[in-house]
Amino acid sequence: MKRLIFSFGLIATFLFFTACSSESKVNLDEEFSMKLEVSEVKGINQDAEGFTSLDHQGEFWLANFIFTNCDTVCPPMTANMARVQRELKAEGYNVPIVSFSIDPNVDTPEILKEYGDRVDADYESWQFVTGYDQETIERLANVSFMVPAAKDESSDQYMHSTGIFLVDKEGFVREQYSGMDVPYEEIMEDIKKVTE
Repeated sequence: MKRLIFSFGLIATFLFFTACSSESKVNLDEEFSMKLEVSEVKGINQDAEGFTSLDHQGEFWLANFIFTNCDTVCPPMTANMARVQRELKAEGYNVPIVSFSIDPNVDTPEILKEYGDRVDADYESWQFVTGYDQETIERLANVSFMVPAAKDESSDQYMHSTGIFLVDKEGFVREQYSGMDVPYEEIMEDIKKVTE
């Protein structure tokens, strides 16, 4: 009988510590300063396959805004994102990346594919998305990500954020990083923090 009680005691202790450890996950509200809900957006990717932001429910992902006709910040931003992807993969992290085109009238899947090819994008985890109307993508940027996105009426260029955004499993933007002067170590630390 004593042996049985002792066994139950060990099991109860094990379950208690297991429960405690499972509840000791990162508190996102304490670790990150942002919590902006990403509204659902549907489109198509560089392979003309359907895309919805809900595809990434249940996983952390990175996002940014680009357009292929950009003659200033987008080429270096995209090259920097390619480096982020390489460094994450080198550490064993297959984090989804979504680059939203803010010029959907020009950026067809074929053009986005050519654009991604220039930086050797790994399409297994990186999608370049288009296929929505201009109002939809501007609203996504302005409301869900709280950043600018608008056509410059005096040219063929667009004003938009140069940020890289970390989106959580529930679809909330949690962090914004510079896409120009990229804090690679910080991004890596944050990914490790939320996935380990």
